[in-house]
Amino acid sequence: MTAPRYRWVVLAAGALGMLAVSAARQGLPVLGPQLRDEFGLSLPEVGLAFAAFNVGIVVALVPWGALSDRIGERPVMTVGLVGMTAALLAAAASPSFGTILAGLTVAGACGASATGASGRAVMGWFGRRERGFALGIRQTAVPLGGALAALTLPHLGSLRAALIVLAALGLGAAIAAATLMRDPVRTESPPDDAPPPTRDRRIWRLGWGSALLVVAQGSLLGFLVLFLHDERGFSPAAAGAALAAIQLAGAASRLVAGRFSDRRERRVAPMRAVALTDGALLLVTATLVTAPGAVLYPVLFAAGTVAMSWNGLSFTAAAEISGLARAGTAMSLQNTIISAAGAAAPVGFGALVALTSWPAAYAVMALSPLAAWLVLAPLEREEERRACNPVSSPRELMEHATP
Repeated sequence: MTAPRYRWVVLAAGALGMLAVSAARQGLPVLGPQLRDEFGLSLPEVGLAFAAFNVGIVVALVPWGALSDRIGERPVMTVGLVGMTAALLAAAASPSFGTILAGLTVAGACGASATGASGRAVMGWFGRRERGFALGIRQTAVPLGGALAALTLPHLGSLRAALIVLAALGLGAAIAAATLMRDPVRTESPPDDAPPPTRDRRIWRLGWGSALLVVAQGSLLGFLVLFLHDERGFSPAAAGAALAAIQLAGAASRLVAGRFSDRRERRVAPMRAVALTDGALLLVTATLVTAPGAVLYPVLFAAGTVAMSWNGLSFTAAAEISGLARAGTAMSLQNTIISAAGAAAPVGFGALVALTSWPAAYAVMALSPLAAWLVLAPLEREEERRACNPVSSPRELMEHATP
């Protein structure tokens, strides 16, 4: 298979790794009622269980990303996903809440390998006018993994069975990475005066803006099943199906956002538009918590869909700021900041609901994307300047070198 065509195989292998990690990461909220009942947990403790996987990701993302820049994507993804599989199996056998928290944390730390490595591979194989869409496809694996978990895990009968299924999915992704993932033909060097991602203020600003967006996303989706179950009388399976529907719509929204950003060759401006829309929809949701379902559910669906649409844009922006040679580190640092916020959001949101009410918690959550709109403003101007010197992919470099 030729290099231009093989890029789709690389994308598929990377997306499968992301799907396996996402199914584990987002499967925990689907298992919220089972976790609470099996271990007798309070609402903040349930949020802590949701956060455990994220905590592991936060700790390990940057080291995995830097390692992928040094040795390539295939060994990083393969070893990491095998480790995630083993940790999930250990969590399935855990006899107590404390040990299952430890297993989920280790699983997150190992699963973090798929994030920076798969994104670096996509950035290396796809050109500037394809990257937004390609990373949008990769990022659709995140809500698709969540949808898969929401549709299947509640029907497996036990927490242990669900964790075993998630481990099997991780093993399949590890095999795909080992057999299909390849490094790009060529990777460009960053400009001589470009700071490393860990010292680049643009990456940190992008990370903080993205973190504000993920606070809203993580809080809304993380507690959607419990909200629908406890406040609206949904069964766990019906609430899981509702979450799956939002996840699927969110996956489609990432493709649309990616294609739109490719046509404009801009990433930050669409992110800011999403932030404003997301904040407005969440404020409306806060006012409709007790409204009839025919009024509430369409707004809740729209809020969840919009809240998920920005992720691919943020990772594309991070890699384009730092250059392909540092894309693994840049995207991993970006995701570290996002994951830290994602880990804190469920705990904080659960505590806020317990102290106040669902409407008050949703109203407070709406402030996060509105703040992101402000934080990201300088990057929109900087992107306009940087667009004059676009980053090329191996495919573009070969095309330009052809007489």
